[in-house]
Amino acid sequence: MDLAPLLDASPAIRLHAFSAIAALALGTVQLVAPKGTLPHRTFGWLWSGLMATVAVSSFWINEMRWFGPFGPIHLLSLYVLWALPMALLRAHRSDIPRHAAGMTGLFYGGLVLAGLFTFWPGRIMHEVLFGG
Repeated sequence: MDLAPLLDASPAIRLHAFSAIAALALGTVQLVAPKGTLPHRTFGWLWSGLMATVAVSSFWINEMRWFGPFGPIHLLSLYVLWALPMALLRAHRSDIPRHAAGMTGLFYGGLVLAGLFTFWPGRIMHEVLFGG
């Protein structure tokens, strides 16, 4: 593993990647830790901030252009920016099953599944993990 390709990338890519890595780690803790506690709510807000950072920072990453400066991943970012506040609102309204489903979906779809595509040959995270 060599972090040089990531450390040499643009500031937007570094912010995006390190926020996603932090969100993946914290999200994993959130999935297994007790729910409804003060730490769960505190870390949940932190995780939500990281997810928003991942989504917003993606708009400055334009390597896969399909629609002007945007690619298909930006549709996922728009979805995250809509689904995240919806899931938070459901927690606020004590609709815990839908809150849990929304947050779990964001974790697996917005981080795990989307993250797997970052290891595609030719992408920076592929270089980090497998070399150039």
